[in-house]
Amino acid sequence: MWAAMIEISQQEMAFRIVVALMLGAAIGLEREWGNKSAGMRTFALVSEGAALFMIGGLLLFNEVLSTTATTGDPNRVASTIVQGIGFLAAGVIITAGGRVKGLTTAVAIWVTAAVGMLVGAGFLFPAIVGTVATLIMLTIFRRIERILTKPSPHTPNIDD
Repeated sequence: MWAAMIEISQQEMAFRIVVALMLGAAIGLEREWGNKSAGMRTFALVSEGAALFMIGGLLLFNEVLSTTATTGDPNRVASTIVQGIGFLAAGVIITAGGRVKGLTTAVAIWVTAAVGMLVGAGFLFPAIVGTVATLIMLTIFRRIERILTKPSPHTPNIDD
């Protein structure tokens, strides 16, 4: 398993928490502009919470290694974050009139938790790239999707 402690200073912890908040807020801002059910504060808090759990997992890992134990696994904390966020995101999905609403917001919450976990673990580069990729998917691809699903002027209107 793991052989060495993972050192993390208080300044580094604070930096990671702030970065997680900012990246989560960036994704949430896009959702806010789209007038979706979860917005900037929700996404910022999801990302921060995931980062806090990961930092806590790293700190617990260090505590375990400082005792007589020879192994520990911070991945166990990460796996419970994934499960918990899945449960939270499921609450955003609504089925109405045969249509599913909120699925993209739920998935965005899930991705934001992953961003927070990466930041919390100290992997800033993939967290930033993931945030940019998510924003591209939510903005540019929304426009492409609207163009592709736009009804043709020759399509008959059923309401007529």
